[in-house]
Amino acid sequence: MQVLTRPWGAMHYRIDGAAKGPTVVFGNSLGTDLRLWDALLPHLPSEFRYVRHDKRGHGLSDLGGRASAADLADDAAALIKHVGGPVIFVGLSIGGLIAQTLAARRPDLVKAIVISNSATKLGTAETWQARIDAIRAGGLVSIADAVMERWFAPAFRASPAVIPWRNMMIRTPDEGYIAACQALAAADQTEATRALRLPTLVIAGQEDGSTPPALVRATADLIPGATFHIIPGTGHLPCVENPAAYAAILSPFLKAHA
Repeated sequence: MQVLTRPWGAMHYRIDGAAKGPTVVFGNSLGTDLRLWDALLPHLPSEFRYVRHDKRGHGLSDLGGRASAADLADDAAALIKHVGGPVIFVGLSIGGLIAQTLAARRPDLVKAIVISNSATKLGTAETWQARIDAIRAGGLVSIADAVMERWFAPAFRASPAVIPWRNMMIRTPDEGYIAACQALAAADQTEATRALRLPTLVIAGQEDGSTPPALVRATADLIPGATFHIIPGTGHLPCVENPAAYAAILSPFLKAHA
């Protein structure tokens, strides 16, 4: 296992693919770890180097304490400098917000971004506080079923395949999850994203209950030249529900901007 030491602790990361190819860095969603991309990687071009990491408070990384979206983007920047950049950054949900923040703060490290199932602002301070209060009262298990409804389309949610994802979410440390919620509550990248001028791919899931396609499309509309795709029959994690369809959209973008 590979670890990058940050001021807040150890950040776990993993490198797959070609040893010296163009580099793609992935940012995971709230309540998931780097395994979010497991099913996708076999469908992607073999000539790329794929770097995944567990953001603070998730997976095998240390908790790291309270953080802002800028702090999470700085963690991603440190990883890119460590592995070598510039890179294409692929972010889903809070990972997509990190992608936007990183591109605005460190354009020297990012040559293209993918914003998946995300937006310039996710939820409101009030909705995130309500979720935090629920977790503190009953733990992540108390909100797990509601989260699965937002994450996955009905067919996937009704299958045994949903069970590992529910387990991954509820086994995230409460304080790590809460810290990410606090970052989301305070984050608004609207004006910074409006100023972005780099190749951008934006992806939505047709049945996403967390970031509906219209919200995702509105973010794409802010960035000149951004392309927008909807993956039918998928929810908030389309790379899990239909990795082949996700790769069919992502792979040409990677090759075009390698």
